[in-house]
Amino acid sequence: MLVRIRNTGRSAGGILFFLLLVPVFLFIFIWVRGSSAEAVWPEYTGEDVVSDGNLMVDCSHATDGYVIASAVYPTSNRLKMRVVYNGAQLTYDLDNTGLFETFPLQFGSGFYEFYLYENVGGTKYSSEGRVTLDVALENENGAFLVPNQYVNYTKESPSVLQSDQIAGTSPEEKIYQDVCDYMAGEFQYDFVRAQTISPGELPEVDGCFETKIGICQDLSAVMVSMLRVQGIPSKLVIGYADGYYHAWTMSIVNGEEKFFDPTAAINALNASDYQVERYY
Repeated sequence: MLVRIRNTGRSAGGILFFLLLVPVFLFIFIWVRGSSAEAVWPEYTGEDVVSDGNLMVDCSHATDGYVIASAVYPTSNRLKMRVVYNGAQLTYDLDNTGLFETFPLQFGSGFYEFYLYENVGGTKYSSEGRVTLDVALENENGAFLVPNQYVNYTKESPSVLQSDQIAGTSPEEKIYQDVCDYMAGEFQYDFVRAQTISPGELPEVDGCFETKIGICQDLSAVMVSMLRVQGIPSKLVIGYADGYYHAWTMSIVNGEEKFFDPTAAINALNASDYQVERYY
């Protein structure tokens, strides 16, 4: 069969220009496919709000694994919110200016109690509010796909953008392994911060990623942020490693739980006995 080649008048330069554009369009496709298109981002909608007059909890997205809470009144005193579930409890700092914050429902479906406490001097707190919520999650791992106080990232976070570049169109197993390799190869342990960090200080995601140095909780939070935006449920786990207070990660990859300790991966720790205290 003969095929007649038609002269379209395109120059070699035009063809070269087109070929140069292909990688650009491919990058745009990968970036759009990534976090900005598929990740879960907390939002306050006000569609389903419960309040006792002092504590307000927006549970509009509780089935997705998170709630958004705020004290109704601004105050100069320090506020805390305690989350209680079936005997387990976690205590968070709560913004005292009335801003809403995201809190994970990491224990899964069930009955939650939210308590508001206000500092009244020294280490004493008074109970100021209580809200209850019975939750039926659509995804029992939904809490580990959204940002929160301990894994605090946004659409513009450099870890999120880097995660999109690493992920591309790869399957979950490769994305997970590539992120593990990236953490092990690009980061260092911050021995100075380890000695100077204040009690209760939260992990730094953006700062750690930009400097490529951090302590265990920073490194783990960075890794978790990179995986969550790619749809891989991941926990920031806090507990003890060979008796030392420590943080690491647990991820669900195609239904299988995966352990990874970024601090150990960069040779800043050699531990064998891990004991879980809490996770976010």
